[in-house]
Amino acid sequence: MKRIGIFTSGGDSPGMNACIRAAVRTCLAYNIEPYGIRRGYEGMIEDDIQLLNAGSVSNIIQYGGTVLKTARSAEFRTPEGRAKAAENLKKHGIEGLVCIGGNGSYTGALYLQKEHGIPSIGCPGTIDNDLAGTDYTIGFDTAVNTAMDAIDRIRDTAESHGRVFFVEVMGRDSGYIGLYAGLAGGAEGILIPEKGNQFDVLIKYYEQKSRKKEFSIYVVAEGDEEGKALELSRRFLQHYPQSDTRVVVLGHIQRGGKPTASDRILASRLGAHAVKGLTEGKNNCAVGVIRDEIVYTSFEEAIKGKKELNDNLWVLNEMICR
Repeated sequence: MKRIGIFTSGGDSPGMNACIRAAVRTCLAYNIEPYGIRRGYEGMIEDDIQLLNAGSVSNIIQYGGTVLKTARSAEFRTPEGRAKAAENLKKHGIEGLVCIGGNGSYTGALYLQKEHGIPSIGCPGTIDNDLAGTDYTIGFDTAVNTAMDAIDRIRDTAESHGRVFFVEVMGRDSGYIGLYAGLAGGAEGILIPEKGNQFDVLIKYYEQKSRKKEFSIYVVAEGDEEGKALELSRRFLQHYPQSDTRVVVLGHIQRGGKPTASDRILASRLGAHAVKGLTEGKNNCAVGVIRDEIVYTSFEEAIKGKKELNDNLWVLNEMICR
């Protein structure tokens, strides 16, 4: 393999730049020419592809976002769009791809191989930590630390005013950020998609603590089946109309900022091993880290596999966060 294309796709996550950097420099170590594809599959279709060198990825490891940019492509969802993308890749002599993204990105890479014979290895880049085949995804640790820092700050004002705060974190289909940030931030309650019917439990424990503690913080994943933080606060006020209640939606600040050391190291390992895997003939798979060991998981399993929440942490939450 002489030429490898590298791109980021879907939602950005802190650490993507570290992954790009590692992939580019590993290519150079193997005497492979690395090509950067800007704006994901959209750039692939529009031939926004350029040769990279070691200097192209200098001084980027500490930044969030992605220097290769990212976009969602409606045209790539069509056979004609994928054919155009494959034609451009072959025009540049690109023989394999390092795809940094999530489920949708993996699905696109799988189509390119099935329809046009271009092999890919994926690196799990999403703050939600919801991809099978790896203990942690690129950006998750940074997002948790961002949320935890916000909770720490909110706690100061909550205590000063004796308020009840509902803090909404990202995680439409996954409660990982909510569980980890809630535990680390000392929340009195955590509501996440994987654990339904928690509102009544929240009310029960609030009543037990209401005489002892003048403020409370509840962390809510945006996709929790009970409703988003604003709706939960309204329901809470129906039970306690005299309470001083506030809602904070952290939103996209969780996607930005400097990646933590853990995310930089994870991303560097995954980017390097994605290139290494391609040189060894691996394809149609995602690289991950499980129990500190590098593993490769088929795209099909990574896309369809359900990543279970750590029940031990949930039990811990029920014991110490109430």
